[in-house]
Amino acid sequence: MSGETVVTADLAHELRVALGRVIRRLRAEPGPAMPQLTVLGRIDRHGPASVSELAAAERMRPHSMAQTVRDLEGAGLVTRRADPDDGRRALVELTDAGLHALHTSRAHREGWLTEALERDFDEHERELLRDAVALLERIADG
Repeated sequence: MSGETVVTADLAHELRVALGRVIRRLRAEPGPAMPQLTVLGRIDRHGPASVSELAAAERMRPHSMAQTVRDLEGAGLVTRRADPDDGRRALVELTDAGLHALHTSRAHREGWLTEALERDFDEHERELLRDAVALLERIADG
């Protein structure tokens, strides 16, 4: 940073604003709403889960997750089935339509990002962003 001192609070503010703008832009792409995509993606990566497991994993209130699952169910993107290990519990799983919606939405959003990265950034800047991804993952996991 050529001798500048990074003021952590200023950096936190700038990072929050920039990430918020990127997220809003990603949300503008066609497809299910971001909270729904997050749930579809989690189920795709980790397999069927209960509403309470999904809520805990996504740091959402169980009531909010239950509504998101109901919305996904109503759209035919997920279904519930009895847990084979505990019949009192239901597991939420993707339908074929849910998997298709997830893949289509990912393709739209990643397509927009790919175009932006290729159009607006040179190779060095893309490498900087690649390094920043690891740092952002550390923040998210912390």
